[in-house]
Parts: sequence; C-alpha cells; structure tokens
Amino acid sequence: MQPPHFSKQSRILGTMGSVPFQKLISAFNFQRLLRPGHVTQNSSGELGTSKMIPRRLVLHMIPLNFCLHAEALEMKEPEVIRSQKLDSGVRIQDIIDGEGEEAHEGDFVEVNYVCRRSNGYFVHSTVDQFSGETSPVVLPLNEKEIIKGLKEVIIGMKVGGKRRALIPPSVGYVNETLGPIPDEFGPRRSLLSHVKEPLIFEVQLLKVL
Repeated sequence: MQPPHFSKQSRILGTMGSVPFQKLISAFNFQRLLRPGHVTQNSSGELGTSKMIPRRLVLHMIPLNFCLHAEALEMKEPEVIRSQKLDSGVRIQDIIDGEGEEAHEGDFVEVNYVCRRSNGYFVHSTVDQFSGETSPVVLPLNEKEIIKGLKEVIIGMKVGGKRRALIPPSVGYVNETLGPIPDEFGPRRSLLSHVKEPLIFEVQLLKVL
C-alpha cells in the first residue's frame, strides 16, 4: 500500500530562547507527520500555533544533515476549513475535506494519527518521526473499544480527510483498555502518563472498511 502524502508545511515547536536540542530534532521531523506544529490552547479555548523560531537560530543549533529541511520553517501552515466544539468538550478543526466514503458509528476505519500533549510535546504517532514510514491502525468506531473523543472526531470524516482535535481527559483514556494504545512499552508508558490531561490528535482517514 502506498503511504499517504503528507504536507511538508511545518512550524517549530516551542518558543524563542533556550530550546532543547532534542526538541529541535523532533520539530524538523514533524514535517513528516500529518500537520506539524506547536498546538496550544488560548484563554478562550481556541487551538493555535506558536511563533516560528528564526531560521538562523535553528541552523546554529543542529547538525548539517538536518539543515536540509530548513526550508520547511518558511512554509505556511495549512488553512483551517472550519472549527467546531462538541457537547463533550472536544474541539475539532477540519484541515482537509475528504472526498471518499464517510465514516459512521460502528464502522471499522484505517487511520494515521499523531498524538501530542496540549503544549505541543510529542506522545505517539503511526508515522515514524525519522523515516517517515507509516503504520496505519484499524480502529472500531465504538466507544467501548476506543476513546470516545477520538470516535467523535472520526465520525463524519470522509476518506482522504484530515482533522485536528483537542480531546479532554473526560472523553479520553478513562481506562487503559481503550485504544489506540501503542504496542511498544516506551510509547505506551508515555501515553498513559498523560491520560489525565487534554491531548491533541491529528487524524487522517485512509479507509472505511
């Protein structure tokens, strides 16, 4: 199966000042993910992104091989088509409207996703940060098996569509049996250590099965 095409539009995580080296590395490789950027929530509850780090600062702090990706800093973010807030508290931004089959309650769907904390720190993804390889997952749109907030995000999407959403903990990982959960110990532990805080999910719907 051909991996989906992901936008290379990217912004750097974090703010001006002292930036951890590993954070910069992750930021450069976020151009390989669904829609990279430092997602924050302002006082009114709206999702947004932080300011870009100047190119000259980044280039002084990273190895030469990572400089090849510096042009991504100057690209604009994808435009948000529409925003909505659900009764559950989930906030959704549509990035791309799909043109394929629509996902409904009870369907099985194949998706790629990126999960981050609300401060922008990476938690888990089906897209490898370094190689760009994808490992899509199949999810049942049933809140007994996946977190309710993510189910609400995916329902109504059409194949090819992309959404970004802020999911509050009340409709998130309320117990450890709910998916999606990474198989690997490290990512699983990282995810479960943040279940009591809002999480950002960026989802691309690949198939309705």
